[in-house]
Amino acid sequence: MAQRRGSALLLAVPVIALSLFLVGCPKRPATTAASAPPPTGAPTPSAAAPSTAPSPSMTPSPAAPSTATTTPPRPSEFTATANLKDVFFDFDKYDIRPNDAKMLDTNAAWLKSNNDLVLIEGHCDERGTNEYNLALGERRAKATMNYLVAQGVQASRITIISYGKERPTCTEHSEACWAQNRRAHFLVKAR
Repeated sequence: MAQRRGSALLLAVPVIALSLFLVGCPKRPATTAASAPPPTGAPTPSAAAPSTAPSPSMTPSPAAPSTATTTPPRPSEFTATANLKDVFFDFDKYDIRPNDAKMLDTNAAWLKSNNDLVLIEGHCDERGTNEYNLALGERRAKATMNYLVAQGVQASRITIISYGKERPTCTEHSEACWAQNRRAHFLVKAR
C-alpha cells in the first residue's frame, strides 16, 4: 500500500508542476491603444491625445547632469541629418549586429568631429503590445547609445527616446517591411 501511494505521488508531482508551468502568468498585459506625439518637425495639432494614453519613453543619458533646472531637450528641437544612418535590429532583439556596428562606427566618427547633441529614437515593428514595444524600443536606443559611448562619444550629448511601434517607416504587413521598422534613428541639435 505504501509503495502504491509513493508511485502515485511520484506521478502527481510532475503533472502538477507541468500544469503550473503551462498555465503560468501572462507575459504581457492587455493594453489600450497609445498615441505617440506628432513626428519631429510636424506642427502640433490643437486637439491633443487623451491624457490617459502612455507617452513615449524619453530618457536623458546617464552621464547627463540631473538637476532640477536641467531638462533634456524636446524631441521637436532635433532635426534629421544625412550624416547619421539608421541601424536595424532582428525581431524581438536589441543586440547590435556586425554590419550595423560598422555603421555605428561611421556615425561615432561623425559625432566625434561635431559638437551636436544627438537624439536616438528606438523603434519596433507592429507586432506586440504598446508597452512591450516601448520597452524594446528603449532597449534598442540604449544599446545604440552604449555602443557610441564605447566608441568615444560623450554620453552627456545623447538623449534616447522610444516610440515603440507608433512611428513606422513602412506600413505593409510583411517581414521585409517590419525589418525596416525595427531601427534606431538619429536626430541632431546644434548646441
